[in-house]
Amino acid sequence: MKTIRRLIHRETIGSVLFVGLGFLLLFMFFDMVDEMGSIGKGMGTAKYQISHALLYVLLRAPNHMYEVLPISVLIGTIMVMARFAQSSEYTILRTSGLGPWRSLKNLLILGMGFTLLTFAIGDYIAPRADHVAQIMRARFQGNITLGSTGAWLKEKQRYSNFSVNVAALDANAGMRGVRIYEFDSAGRVLSTTEAESGVFGADDAWLLSNASRTEFSDLVASSASNTAAAAPAKSKANPANASNTASTTDVKAKIERITLETFRWPTEISAEMVSVALLKPERMAAVDLWEYIRHLDANGQSAQRYEIEFWRKVFYPLSCLVMMVLALPFAYLHFRSGSVSTYVFIGVMVGISFFLLNNVFGFIGNLNNWEPWLAAAVPGLLYSGGALGAFGWLVLRR
Repeated sequence: MKTIRRLIHRETIGSVLFVGLGFLLLFMFFDMVDEMGSIGKGMGTAKYQISHALLYVLLRAPNHMYEVLPISVLIGTIMVMARFAQSSEYTILRTSGLGPWRSLKNLLILGMGFTLLTFAIGDYIAPRADHVAQIMRARFQGNITLGSTGAWLKEKQRYSNFSVNVAALDANAGMRGVRIYEFDSAGRVLSTTEAESGVFGADDAWLLSNASRTEFSDLVASSASNTAAAAPAKSKANPANASNTASTTDVKAKIERITLETFRWPTEISAEMVSVALLKPERMAAVDLWEYIRHLDANGQSAQRYEIEFWRKVFYPLSCLVMMVLALPFAYLHFRSGSVSTYVFIGVMVGISFFLLNNVFGFIGNLNNWEPWLAAAVPGLLYSGGALGAFGWLVLRR
């Protein structure tokens, strides 16, 4: 059985790598075509050259590999199983003692390896490579930003609440266009701070440059009148008036504006949180997403979108196991006169439908306020049920 297992694993790994490389080269070609319009442009004397475009495309490759790996597993495994069925090799393997459950076990062992590989690429390699690519691109083409509004974040501190806006991140991971609004517990504005730029300090603080700070406070002035000393005659006539004092209170707003070359603002909002807010959540590591979700929950903000993306990162690598189960029934289709390309085409359609359904359910779950883990798990559960149904009908019953 070790020889049979090595044969299946060797053929499957080679086929999956071949399909994955084909998809990867196709996406890299599309990325290169998109980058051609930016070549020759830049800020100042620094120009975006074709070498920078090639480096950017290479750094984006791990993210594409993460996206297409489950589909490559499905198509590559179908190619091997269909080829075995067409040449009657699988029939010989069955007569040698390779039963359905043993076949499924061998494929699931290999699928677990692809699952770990997908998780490593999606959670470690792709986020770091994509971050480097974005920083390099921003060095030539401008800041990393989220449209004209930038990123908004909130933080609750002991005595105040803060709403923070960061317009963009520059190539050196510094902030551009920082605005900080401070509120009291009643929702009244206490201060506003605007700065042209800022950096993340090492001691849980932001260091802002050329900051303009406006502080709002109430100035209370009291004046007393109609006292007993001012009207002694009336006090004798009516002793009750002796202790009666009428007072008026004036409340005036005080506004103080100051300009500071540097301003230190203590905060727990880290560089990773700002990056998550400015970049697409699917490009972030699961750990960074989890920290940002905790920050949003602690400050009373909706984290539905980021929770769905977090659970998608948890369940997406497991889809490699689902694809293995989907591919196994193709080994039991005895159409020797048929073409392997027909099976491959079916695999492509199934893989594309899974990819589309996985994205659509994320939006549907966000719109309908579903449980995040359910919205992320439904596509995998549906295809798992279909794979087990096909396995039971084609393999066990037939």
